[in-house]
Amino acid sequence: MLDIKFIRENRELVESAIKNKKVLEKVDVGELLSFYDKKKEIQKRLEEINKERNEAAKSRDVEAGSKLKIEAGKLEDELKEADKDFMRLMLLLPNIPSADTPIGEDEGGNKVVRTWGEIPKFSFKAKEHQELGADLGVIDTETAGVVSGSRFVYLKGDIALMQFALIQFALEALTNQEILEIIKKEAGLEIDVAPFIPVVPPVFIKPAVFNRMARLEPKDERYYIPSDDLYLIGSAEHTLGSMHMDHVFEEKELPTRYVGYSTAFRREAGTYGKDMKGILRVHQFDKIEMETFSVPENSYQEQDLMVGIQEYLMRKLKIPYQVVLICTGDMGIPDHRQFDIECYMPGQGKYRETHTSDLIAGFQPRRLNTRVKRKDGKIEHLHMNDATVLAIGRTIVAIMENYQQEDGSILIPEVLQKYMGGRKVITKR
Repeated sequence: MLDIKFIRENRELVESAIKNKKVLEKVDVGELLSFYDKKKEIQKRLEEINKERNEAAKSRDVEAGSKLKIEAGKLEDELKEADKDFMRLMLLLPNIPSADTPIGEDEGGNKVVRTWGEIPKFSFKAKEHQELGADLGVIDTETAGVVSGSRFVYLKGDIALMQFALIQFALEALTNQEILEIIKKEAGLEIDVAPFIPVVPPVFIKPAVFNRMARLEPKDERYYIPSDDLYLIGSAEHTLGSMHMDHVFEEKELPTRYVGYSTAFRREAGTYGKDMKGILRVHQFDKIEMETFSVPENSYQEQDLMVGIQEYLMRKLKIPYQVVLICTGDMGIPDHRQFDIECYMPGQGKYRETHTSDLIAGFQPRRLNTRVKRKDGKIEHLHMNDATVLAIGRTIVAIMENYQQEDGSILIPEVLQKYMGGRKVITKR
């Protein structure tokens, strides 16, 4: 949520954000400001009435007090309606994109900022992961389709072990001070890099909390349980970011960083016929996510640290990738600045998105009422960042396609072998 003073002083900037972010339900900023002014007028009149009521009580003027009470009640009802109208529009406003965010209609406007690794060259025709997985008996979408429906999967054997190897690999990096110092140095950062706190968060979230996170929409992407009035999360960030609603941090407690592992659920509405094969786009998948809370002046570096972590892990896995700065028409409504990492998939012959990093700045903290008490005693909204550590299914896809061999086997990345009992290759059993 944006600050009303900022909106009034930067109306053109806010209107540009509404246009460039392609907000589905357009907000009339003039109408929003009008509702705010109306609300303030009613509040002022209500304060005056309450003052008069106090004076009537002191003078024991019962008749005047009764009339003023009725008038105050009417004003309170008017205030509720005015506040409801105002907040309805406020919650529809998008975050303001950063100065370096490209203006664009869709993913065609995204900007590649750097690449790493050489695209592998095979002496044979590279296969896609679903064909490799089926031949090896480690990916079974056919049985999952019978049991659960389309876009579900059974991971078996060494690929199931690889999932847990990736989790251990990632958690070891994010909880290791020495590794984080290396990443900090490579990224040229000056912030403190205290290790992340591991969390296994809930996978259910209340609608009101989801809304405060500004992640409830689009609702048709969410799985909803009417009997319990709960949603299944689409990412661990949804219940990590909301951990500190209505909380005030001491400045010395920041940055506070979490790394959360969870199963995530998405209906993939509107993607019929797209990526139907394999595990690239499924309804249920597992992810490791980062969520950080920092003082506002450090939030850009906090995002750079997260992207640095993502790149470090991909380089250790030796997966070719590119870092992409996301344009206005392709970024999330709450995002101030967004980077994606896209890994090269030889079987598909193109880069595919595997990671996202979202600098939310003060947008979510305002909705969540998450603040920091500065050393001088001033209390203000802090800044938040969230980012993918590993989307495990998509990382497995990248490994399978990049490490495939002519005989259909798959080499296991060296950094994962110690977590897989020393195995070096996946073959059919």
